[in-house]
Amino acid sequence: MSSFSSPNESSVSVTMTKFRDSNQVPLDPGVYLMKDNEGNIIYIGKAKNLRKRVLKYFSHAGSTTHNEGVEWKTKKLVARVSDVEFVTTENEIEAFLLESNLIKRYRPLFNIELKDQQRYTYLKLTQETFPRLLVARRNRRGEFSGPKGKIYGPFVKGSSKFLTVGLLRKLFKVRTCNALPKMPCLQYFIKNCDAPCIKNVTESQYLKSIESLQEILSGKNSVEKFTKQMEEDMKSASALLQYEKAKEIHDTLRRLNNLRIKQNMERVSYKNASEEEYVGIIRDEAKGNAHLIILTRKNGVIMDRKKFDFELVGDNSLGTFLAQYYSSVPAIPRYIYVNELPESKDTIEASLEKLCGHEVTIIRITESFHNKEKKDIMNLVLRNLHLAHGKQNLMPLMELKDELELRITPSVIDCFDISNFGTTFAVGSRTRFVDGKPSKEGYRRFKIRTISGQNDIAMISEIVSRSYSSLSNKDTLPDLIVIDGGRGQLRSALSAIHRLGLNINCISLAKEKEEVYIHPLKKPIQLPKTSGALKVLQHIRDEAHRFGLQYNIKLRAFK
Repeated sequence: MSSFSSPNESSVSVTMTKFRDSNQVPLDPGVYLMKDNEGNIIYIGKAKNLRKRVLKYFSHAGSTTHNEGVEWKTKKLVARVSDVEFVTTENEIEAFLLESNLIKRYRPLFNIELKDQQRYTYLKLTQETFPRLLVARRNRRGEFSGPKGKIYGPFVKGSSKFLTVGLLRKLFKVRTCNALPKMPCLQYFIKNCDAPCIKNVTESQYLKSIESLQEILSGKNSVEKFTKQMEEDMKSASALLQYEKAKEIHDTLRRLNNLRIKQNMERVSYKNASEEEYVGIIRDEAKGNAHLIILTRKNGVIMDRKKFDFELVGDNSLGTFLAQYYSSVPAIPRYIYVNELPESKDTIEASLEKLCGHEVTIIRITESFHNKEKKDIMNLVLRNLHLAHGKQNLMPLMELKDELELRITPSVIDCFDISNFGTTFAVGSRTRFVDGKPSKEGYRRFKIRTISGQNDIAMISEIVSRSYSSLSNKDTLPDLIVIDGGRGQLRSALSAIHRLGLNINCISLAKEKEEVYIHPLKKPIQLPKTSGALKVLQHIRDEAHRFGLQYNIKLRAFK
């Protein structure tokens, strides 16, 4: 893999037969390349500590989620890996940049595929005696098909360099035939080609024109400079009474004028590149997919919208997407607003700054964000995402995620309540909401077995323990547990959760003032009365209370 290593990088390959117990895996930051048994690269990832990250793929302890959809896709990846190669870097920033470059080059099967990449294209000057100018695109393996040649780009679809490939061929008299014919074609007679096929132009003369084209494609020269040179040539030809040559140059300049105007417009557009973009993401963890929308805003006006989807496999994440996407666009905005902060935010910012040469800041917008206008735009992005994927009712859950600072949107929420009547009748209830709606198959009722009297706090511990202690229930663990009560009930529930060895977010909702208790905060938080997040918590709490009271009344009726 030395073809992509730099003096600051080293590469080592570790076969899977030695991999599990091998100390060959570097402890350094860098990039890992997973290969199948045919040697094809199927996944590329980066890590601050390569050994720590990669070993997790091959150990049961490495599972970081209880979600079946995400786990299944990652297991599918691991099952195909027969070899892993590592490229170490000096730091995490270099690892981000190298990972992005390698993904674009090899486009592995399990990495994020930027479906919007058709907006970008490449141009190729072939390595032939008389080179041709072709449009080239990468295939799924990251390779360019067709004849060998030098690649230029990527160019944005709509830019002059893409739209005017035909014009560039005419300007520089680049042949279009696949093979040199024995007789000149129509392009010669309409003066779009100098016919090297009949030796009407020498190889050196032809290559001189190609060099001028190369300078424009590579950015070493501008169309304006080329135009000025042609204007001087036209004046010289006219002064020497070479009127036919002068007219030919004049016609070329007329063709060129359209290209020059478009390039000027493109330069202005690039100079005034978007100062801010909004990136919204939602996940369907059950299916192992993520959906994104990016809104581009320029001078207070929304100029563009792009939609992406990717699979939640391996290390594919919002951070990986941002690094890959913004390393592929012609301009990186000053501010990137998101609805959740990516992992390694500081490293991503530093990586993007290294690419674009200006400061880049990633800012998370929550319901309490100070700028209402920007908050409204992000809500617009999320509304569009939910509408597009049939989950309009997830907006309050997204708000709840932001307010409680959860890692993921709480798709599955369980709520526990104690219903007692004096010191005789005490029962517990559990209600479950999935995507903001009651899911009756997740409801549970409990007769209190180990606690006597009116000890609601101890009873909470009992019903939480019983709810998740059986193996049959561990397949459907919630993303969030809500306890009806205050700080004491929350501590009791957390104690039960920890004894079971579970890692589930848990809060309590005290009814009197509707205060939310979150460990380890000393003071409860109060959500606005109009908050969708609060209404979700109230709904599931009231449903747990109704369900438990119904059971209590039923038991007393049969006493």
